Amino acid sequence: MDNFQIETAQNVSIYQNVAGIGDRILAYIIDLLIIFSYWLLSVFLLGAFGIDDDAVWIFMLVLGLPTFLYHLFFETFWDGRTPGKSAMKLKVVKLDGSKPGFGSYFVRWIMRIVDISITSGGVAVVSILMSDKGQRLGDIAAGTTLISEKKRVNISQSLLVNVPENYIPTYPQVTIFNDQDVQTIKTLYTDAKRNGNHNVIIKLAERLKQKMGVEPKETNIEFVDRVITDYNYYTQQ
Repeated sequence: MDNFQIETAQNVSIYQNVAGIGDRILAYIIDLLIIFSYWLLSVFLLGAFGIDDDAVWIFMLVLGLPTFLYHLFFETFWDGRTPGKSAMKLKVVKLDGSKPGFGSYFVRWIMRIVDISITSGGVAVVSILMSDKGQRLGDIAAGTTLISEKKRVNISQSLLVNVPENYIPTYPQVTIFNDQDVQTIKTLYTDAKRNGNHNVIIKLAERLKQKMGVEPKETNIEFVDRVITDYNYYTQQ
């Protein structure tokens, strides 16, 4: 449950990072601490001002509104975030990557009664773990999910590739490129292979041939792969 692919209205593929269960729990704890602190301060102020016993319940009801509407208010007016979600870099989005409307936030909020309040979060955890898009029941009903905005960089996204010990490079011309150039080449190449965009690989290979002034005999895929590996060979020496 690391990420999922969405298709925008313009038929552009976007990969969203699903929020991890650990980050969700930490965000929930942060929000809970904020709510708890608010209640402590409210009780302290009521005691300090010596509110009449008959009026205490009225004040408690009024003071309870912010905590009752906490998640709905913040998610609606803070672009799908609460203070806890913001601290953990989490955000509520529609499944197509767009911003949810008030109706979606309201459905998520009202479903918290089942997902979290009644079951102490048990239903939410089970639902999230079983969903490949990280959705609790409220998300499923609202057509939303919770994503992580943290940048995740793994070896496949970095410039580095494994170079065999006895590797013999083919194109010393790759040294005309810099790290940023090759990172861009690798990103385009990797995304094109993953999405089956062979036209992108063909255009990328032709561009590289022109820049390097070479006429390789291998296939376009083999050539681009060789360029990336050769660059790593020369720069890692």
